[in-house]
Amino acid sequence: MAGNYVKNQAPGFINQIRRVAMVGAGGSVGKPIAQEVLKTGKHTLTALTRVGSQNTLPEGIQSVSVDYNDEASLMSALKDQDCLIITLAVTAPSDTQLKLVQAAAKAGVKYVMPNIWGCDVTNEGLANDVPGWNRMPAVAAEMEKAGIAWIGVICGFWYEHSVTLGPDAFGFNFVEKKLTLCDDGNTKINISTQTQCGRAVATILSLPVLPQDEDDQSLTVARWLNKQVFISSFLLSQKDMFESWKRVTGDQDSDWTIEYEPSSQRHQRGVERVKQGDFSKYPLTMYSRVLFPNGGGNFESTHELANSLLGLPMEDLDEQTKKAKVMVDRGYNYMTNRN
Repeated sequence: MAGNYVKNQAPGFINQIRRVAMVGAGGSVGKPIAQEVLKTGKHTLTALTRVGSQNTLPEGIQSVSVDYNDEASLMSALKDQDCLIITLAVTAPSDTQLKLVQAAAKAGVKYVMPNIWGCDVTNEGLANDVPGWNRMPAVAAEMEKAGIAWIGVICGFWYEHSVTLGPDAFGFNFVEKKLTLCDDGNTKINISTQTQCGRAVATILSLPVLPQDEDDQSLTVARWLNKQVFISSFLLSQKDMFESWKRVTGDQDSDWTIEYEPSSQRHQRGVERVKQGDFSKYPLTMYSRVLFPNGGGNFESTHELANSLLGLPMEDLDEQTKKAKVMVDRGYNYMTNRN
């Protein structure tokens, strides 16, 4: 945008993001984000849904059915939208995001929040070690080539979602009361709750897009255009999570069997299984790699968190662990039944 100030824009320029389209608004990743965006009252939110989707959308969201393999269908749904938020399951076809971005560009969408919602894919070593995590540079290049500005939200793994995911994630086997710790279990990584990530998205989208002029020092969306914004709820180790679980449940160390495994060994085992076609071991590949000592999981050590700028609240770990326990008790698992 010319000059990156409102004063330099063409007549009729609107310095707000008002119309937001979203892929995955009814999913386990997208729904908390959609709910927080709706709470602002500053946006109309339109969900792009697959024909036949059974996901329940939060109240207040418009819906339009699309075919991800039909560009005309996507362009029609995205016409007149200011921003597209993409949340896709890890099981989505690898080219889906690129199709969405290309259709958004042709439909005139100005801003995209791509499907990151996780760990620091700007860390090349980390991104190259987990299948699919190194796609972001190509997607970013495609958006910039098409004249779309993007904002990547890096928030770490979802806390509640990850604790419940089973032994291949943070090592918790709740049925057998067995915990597998990577290395010594003390590696700390940044983690966010889904609600915290939703708050961050809602706050960013509610900011003015550009400052008025050179003297305007207020916070704007422009601060993060074509960049990543880093947020976090907690900096935790597996042992920290276990201590919280014990506080919430009353369990003792003696109730659990604790085992240790090198993170590199777990990662290699996961990679080999995924290569053999066993996608159920994809979580093992992701979580073990992020838990490498100095492996990029502690991104606040190398990047400034935007929590304060965005006014994100401090959260209570045990309260979030209580939520995770409710999910465990009802049999929730993202990779299998997603109850």
